[in-house]
Amino acid sequence: MDDRCRLYLITPPRLDAGFEARLEAALEGGDVACLQLRLKDAPREEVIHWTRRLMPIAQARDVAFLLNDDAPLAAELGCDGAHLGQSDGDHAGARMLLSGRILGITCHASRHLAMNAGETGADYVAFGAFFPTSTKETQHVAELELLSWWSSVMEIPSVAIGGITAENCAPLVQAGADFLAVVGAVWNHLEGPAAGVAAMNAAIAAALAETPAHGT
Repeated sequence: MDDRCRLYLITPPRLDAGFEARLEAALEGGDVACLQLRLKDAPREEVIHWTRRLMPIAQARDVAFLLNDDAPLAAELGCDGAHLGQSDGDHAGARMLLSGRILGITCHASRHLAMNAGETGADYVAFGAFFPTSTKETQHVAELELLSWWSSVMEIPSVAIGGITAENCAPLVQAGADFLAVVGAVWNHLEGPAAGVAAMNAAIAAALAETPAHGT
């Protein structure tokens, strides 16, 4: 497994016409491991529309394209995988459906849920929220120790999520997070999404430079 901590980019909650150009700009800003299309409560047709518009942009740059919530639709549309919450259907069934593709599972702040996800065959587990966030209502608060514990006992990568910015991400990187999932840190950056991606990558690199034992 790559011992770098990498950026996991999630789309804004609502997408407007012309978002393709914003995505292209973001991906020119630096390393991005994957893009998750997350359009909560959007009609199926809208999700299909944006998948077909955005997936080629991501995949052309070797950025994995994941669909939120819907494993069957992700398989149908040829996505690289899906990210599922705890209430998003049958995880074991999704694992079979997405054979050879990426399956990520939200585990909130729970060791038990994370272990279950690992046994199900998840390719990564997502922990959070670590910081206050305006993207979604925070019902679970995760502690840094959870990342340290997971990285010490499991080889399955972890994704940290929830209010993460270039200014506050260092402790997450140093605790062993394999990916940092962000929304506002990129899309709401005052200098644009490319600058947001560049700032996150610089912050990750700086945190890793101060943590020589990371990944060993």
